[in-house]
Amino acid sequence: MKNSPEKVWLSAPHLSGREQKYIDDAFTRGHVFPMGPNVTGLEDDLVQYLNTEVCACVSSGTAAIHLALILLGVRQSDEVICSSFTFSASANPIVYQGAVPIYIDSEPETWNMDPDLLEVAIKDRLEKTGKKPKAIILVHLYGMPAQLDTIMKIADDYSIPVIEDAAEALGSTYRGRAVGTFGEIGILSFNGNKIITTSGGGALVSNNPDYGEKAVFLATQARDPAPHYQHSQIGYNYRMSNICAGIGRGQMEVLGERVAKRREHFYFYKNALKEIDRIQFLSEPSEDYFSNHWLTTFVITEGSNREREDLRMFLQERNIETRPLWKPMHLQPVFEKYPSYVNGVSEDLFNRGICLPSSSNLSDADRDLVVASIKEFFGIGSGA
Repeated sequence: MKNSPEKVWLSAPHLSGREQKYIDDAFTRGHVFPMGPNVTGLEDDLVQYLNTEVCACVSSGTAAIHLALILLGVRQSDEVICSSFTFSASANPIVYQGAVPIYIDSEPETWNMDPDLLEVAIKDRLEKTGKKPKAIILVHLYGMPAQLDTIMKIADDYSIPVIEDAAEALGSTYRGRAVGTFGEIGILSFNGNKIITTSGGGALVSNNPDYGEKAVFLATQARDPAPHYQHSQIGYNYRMSNICAGIGRGQMEVLGERVAKRREHFYFYKNALKEIDRIQFLSEPSEDYFSNHWLTTFVITEGSNREREDLRMFLQERNIETRPLWKPMHLQPVFEKYPSYVNGVSEDLFNRGICLPSSSNLSDADRDLVVASIKEFFGIGSGA
């Protein structure tokens, strides 16, 4: 099989052309600074899209998680429960606050936080420390909603606030409601590889207006209302640029199209590779779940753990970018010293799972090449 003449990217930015009018307006008006009309406009767009009360646009999803922890009063030595199967940005802000991450493994249906282990962990922390965790960071991985009914009930039973890390899940819903709006605070990311982008950026959303107001205050260096520069608490330079927000406003106009295209890729791959019975895709467990399928992912269900890496390298040689699933936080050198409650699910997913090219601007020819290459690897058909 011939290699692709151009690299097939995992998840490339996809501009629509609608971004330029917002950027041009900012330049024309001289609004080349943090904050500004594009920032407030993007916040309004997200509030309307998510049907939430408030939104604060910031410099990254990581910054939004950091602010969320501060808003919920997380301090030195507090414990914060976090999904283990995620990117490190979900967990790093816990350590920024001097708090202790407590990692929870995944369940096999959605690959997200296991509710049974969550309750085990809460009870165990209460027994060992005499106090309950200060917050729960729940991740909706690869766009797939977590088991929200069960997890939110457990959180409510123990009165522990939930931060929903929906960085990969803008456009996903659970029972018709946008993920990121079930907990006290939701987190979004607009990094260049996400379903829409502001080149770099994120947002904090909530149904509590006080959180929105306080987040904006902290994200603008916590400047007190005074004619001079006065500060009575520590703040951060986390506010989103007005230029970046202009990109985001144009991207919001095509968000529905981007979700539809990513979902189309998922169903294409799933149908085209259905004859390979050793491939198991991450799919919605029921009609309650609607995933944006930010990345199409599957696991190889039998054989050596090395086979996933062999497949990744096989595709790389054909100029096709793929990626292993996230390496769980409880296996990361920087986090392995912290408490974790594991069942082996996320470690097995990491060993056997792979993310396929899922860009919304992925061409039909590139998609066909990915499928033909995977079939060739598994010895099905003659390739292309």
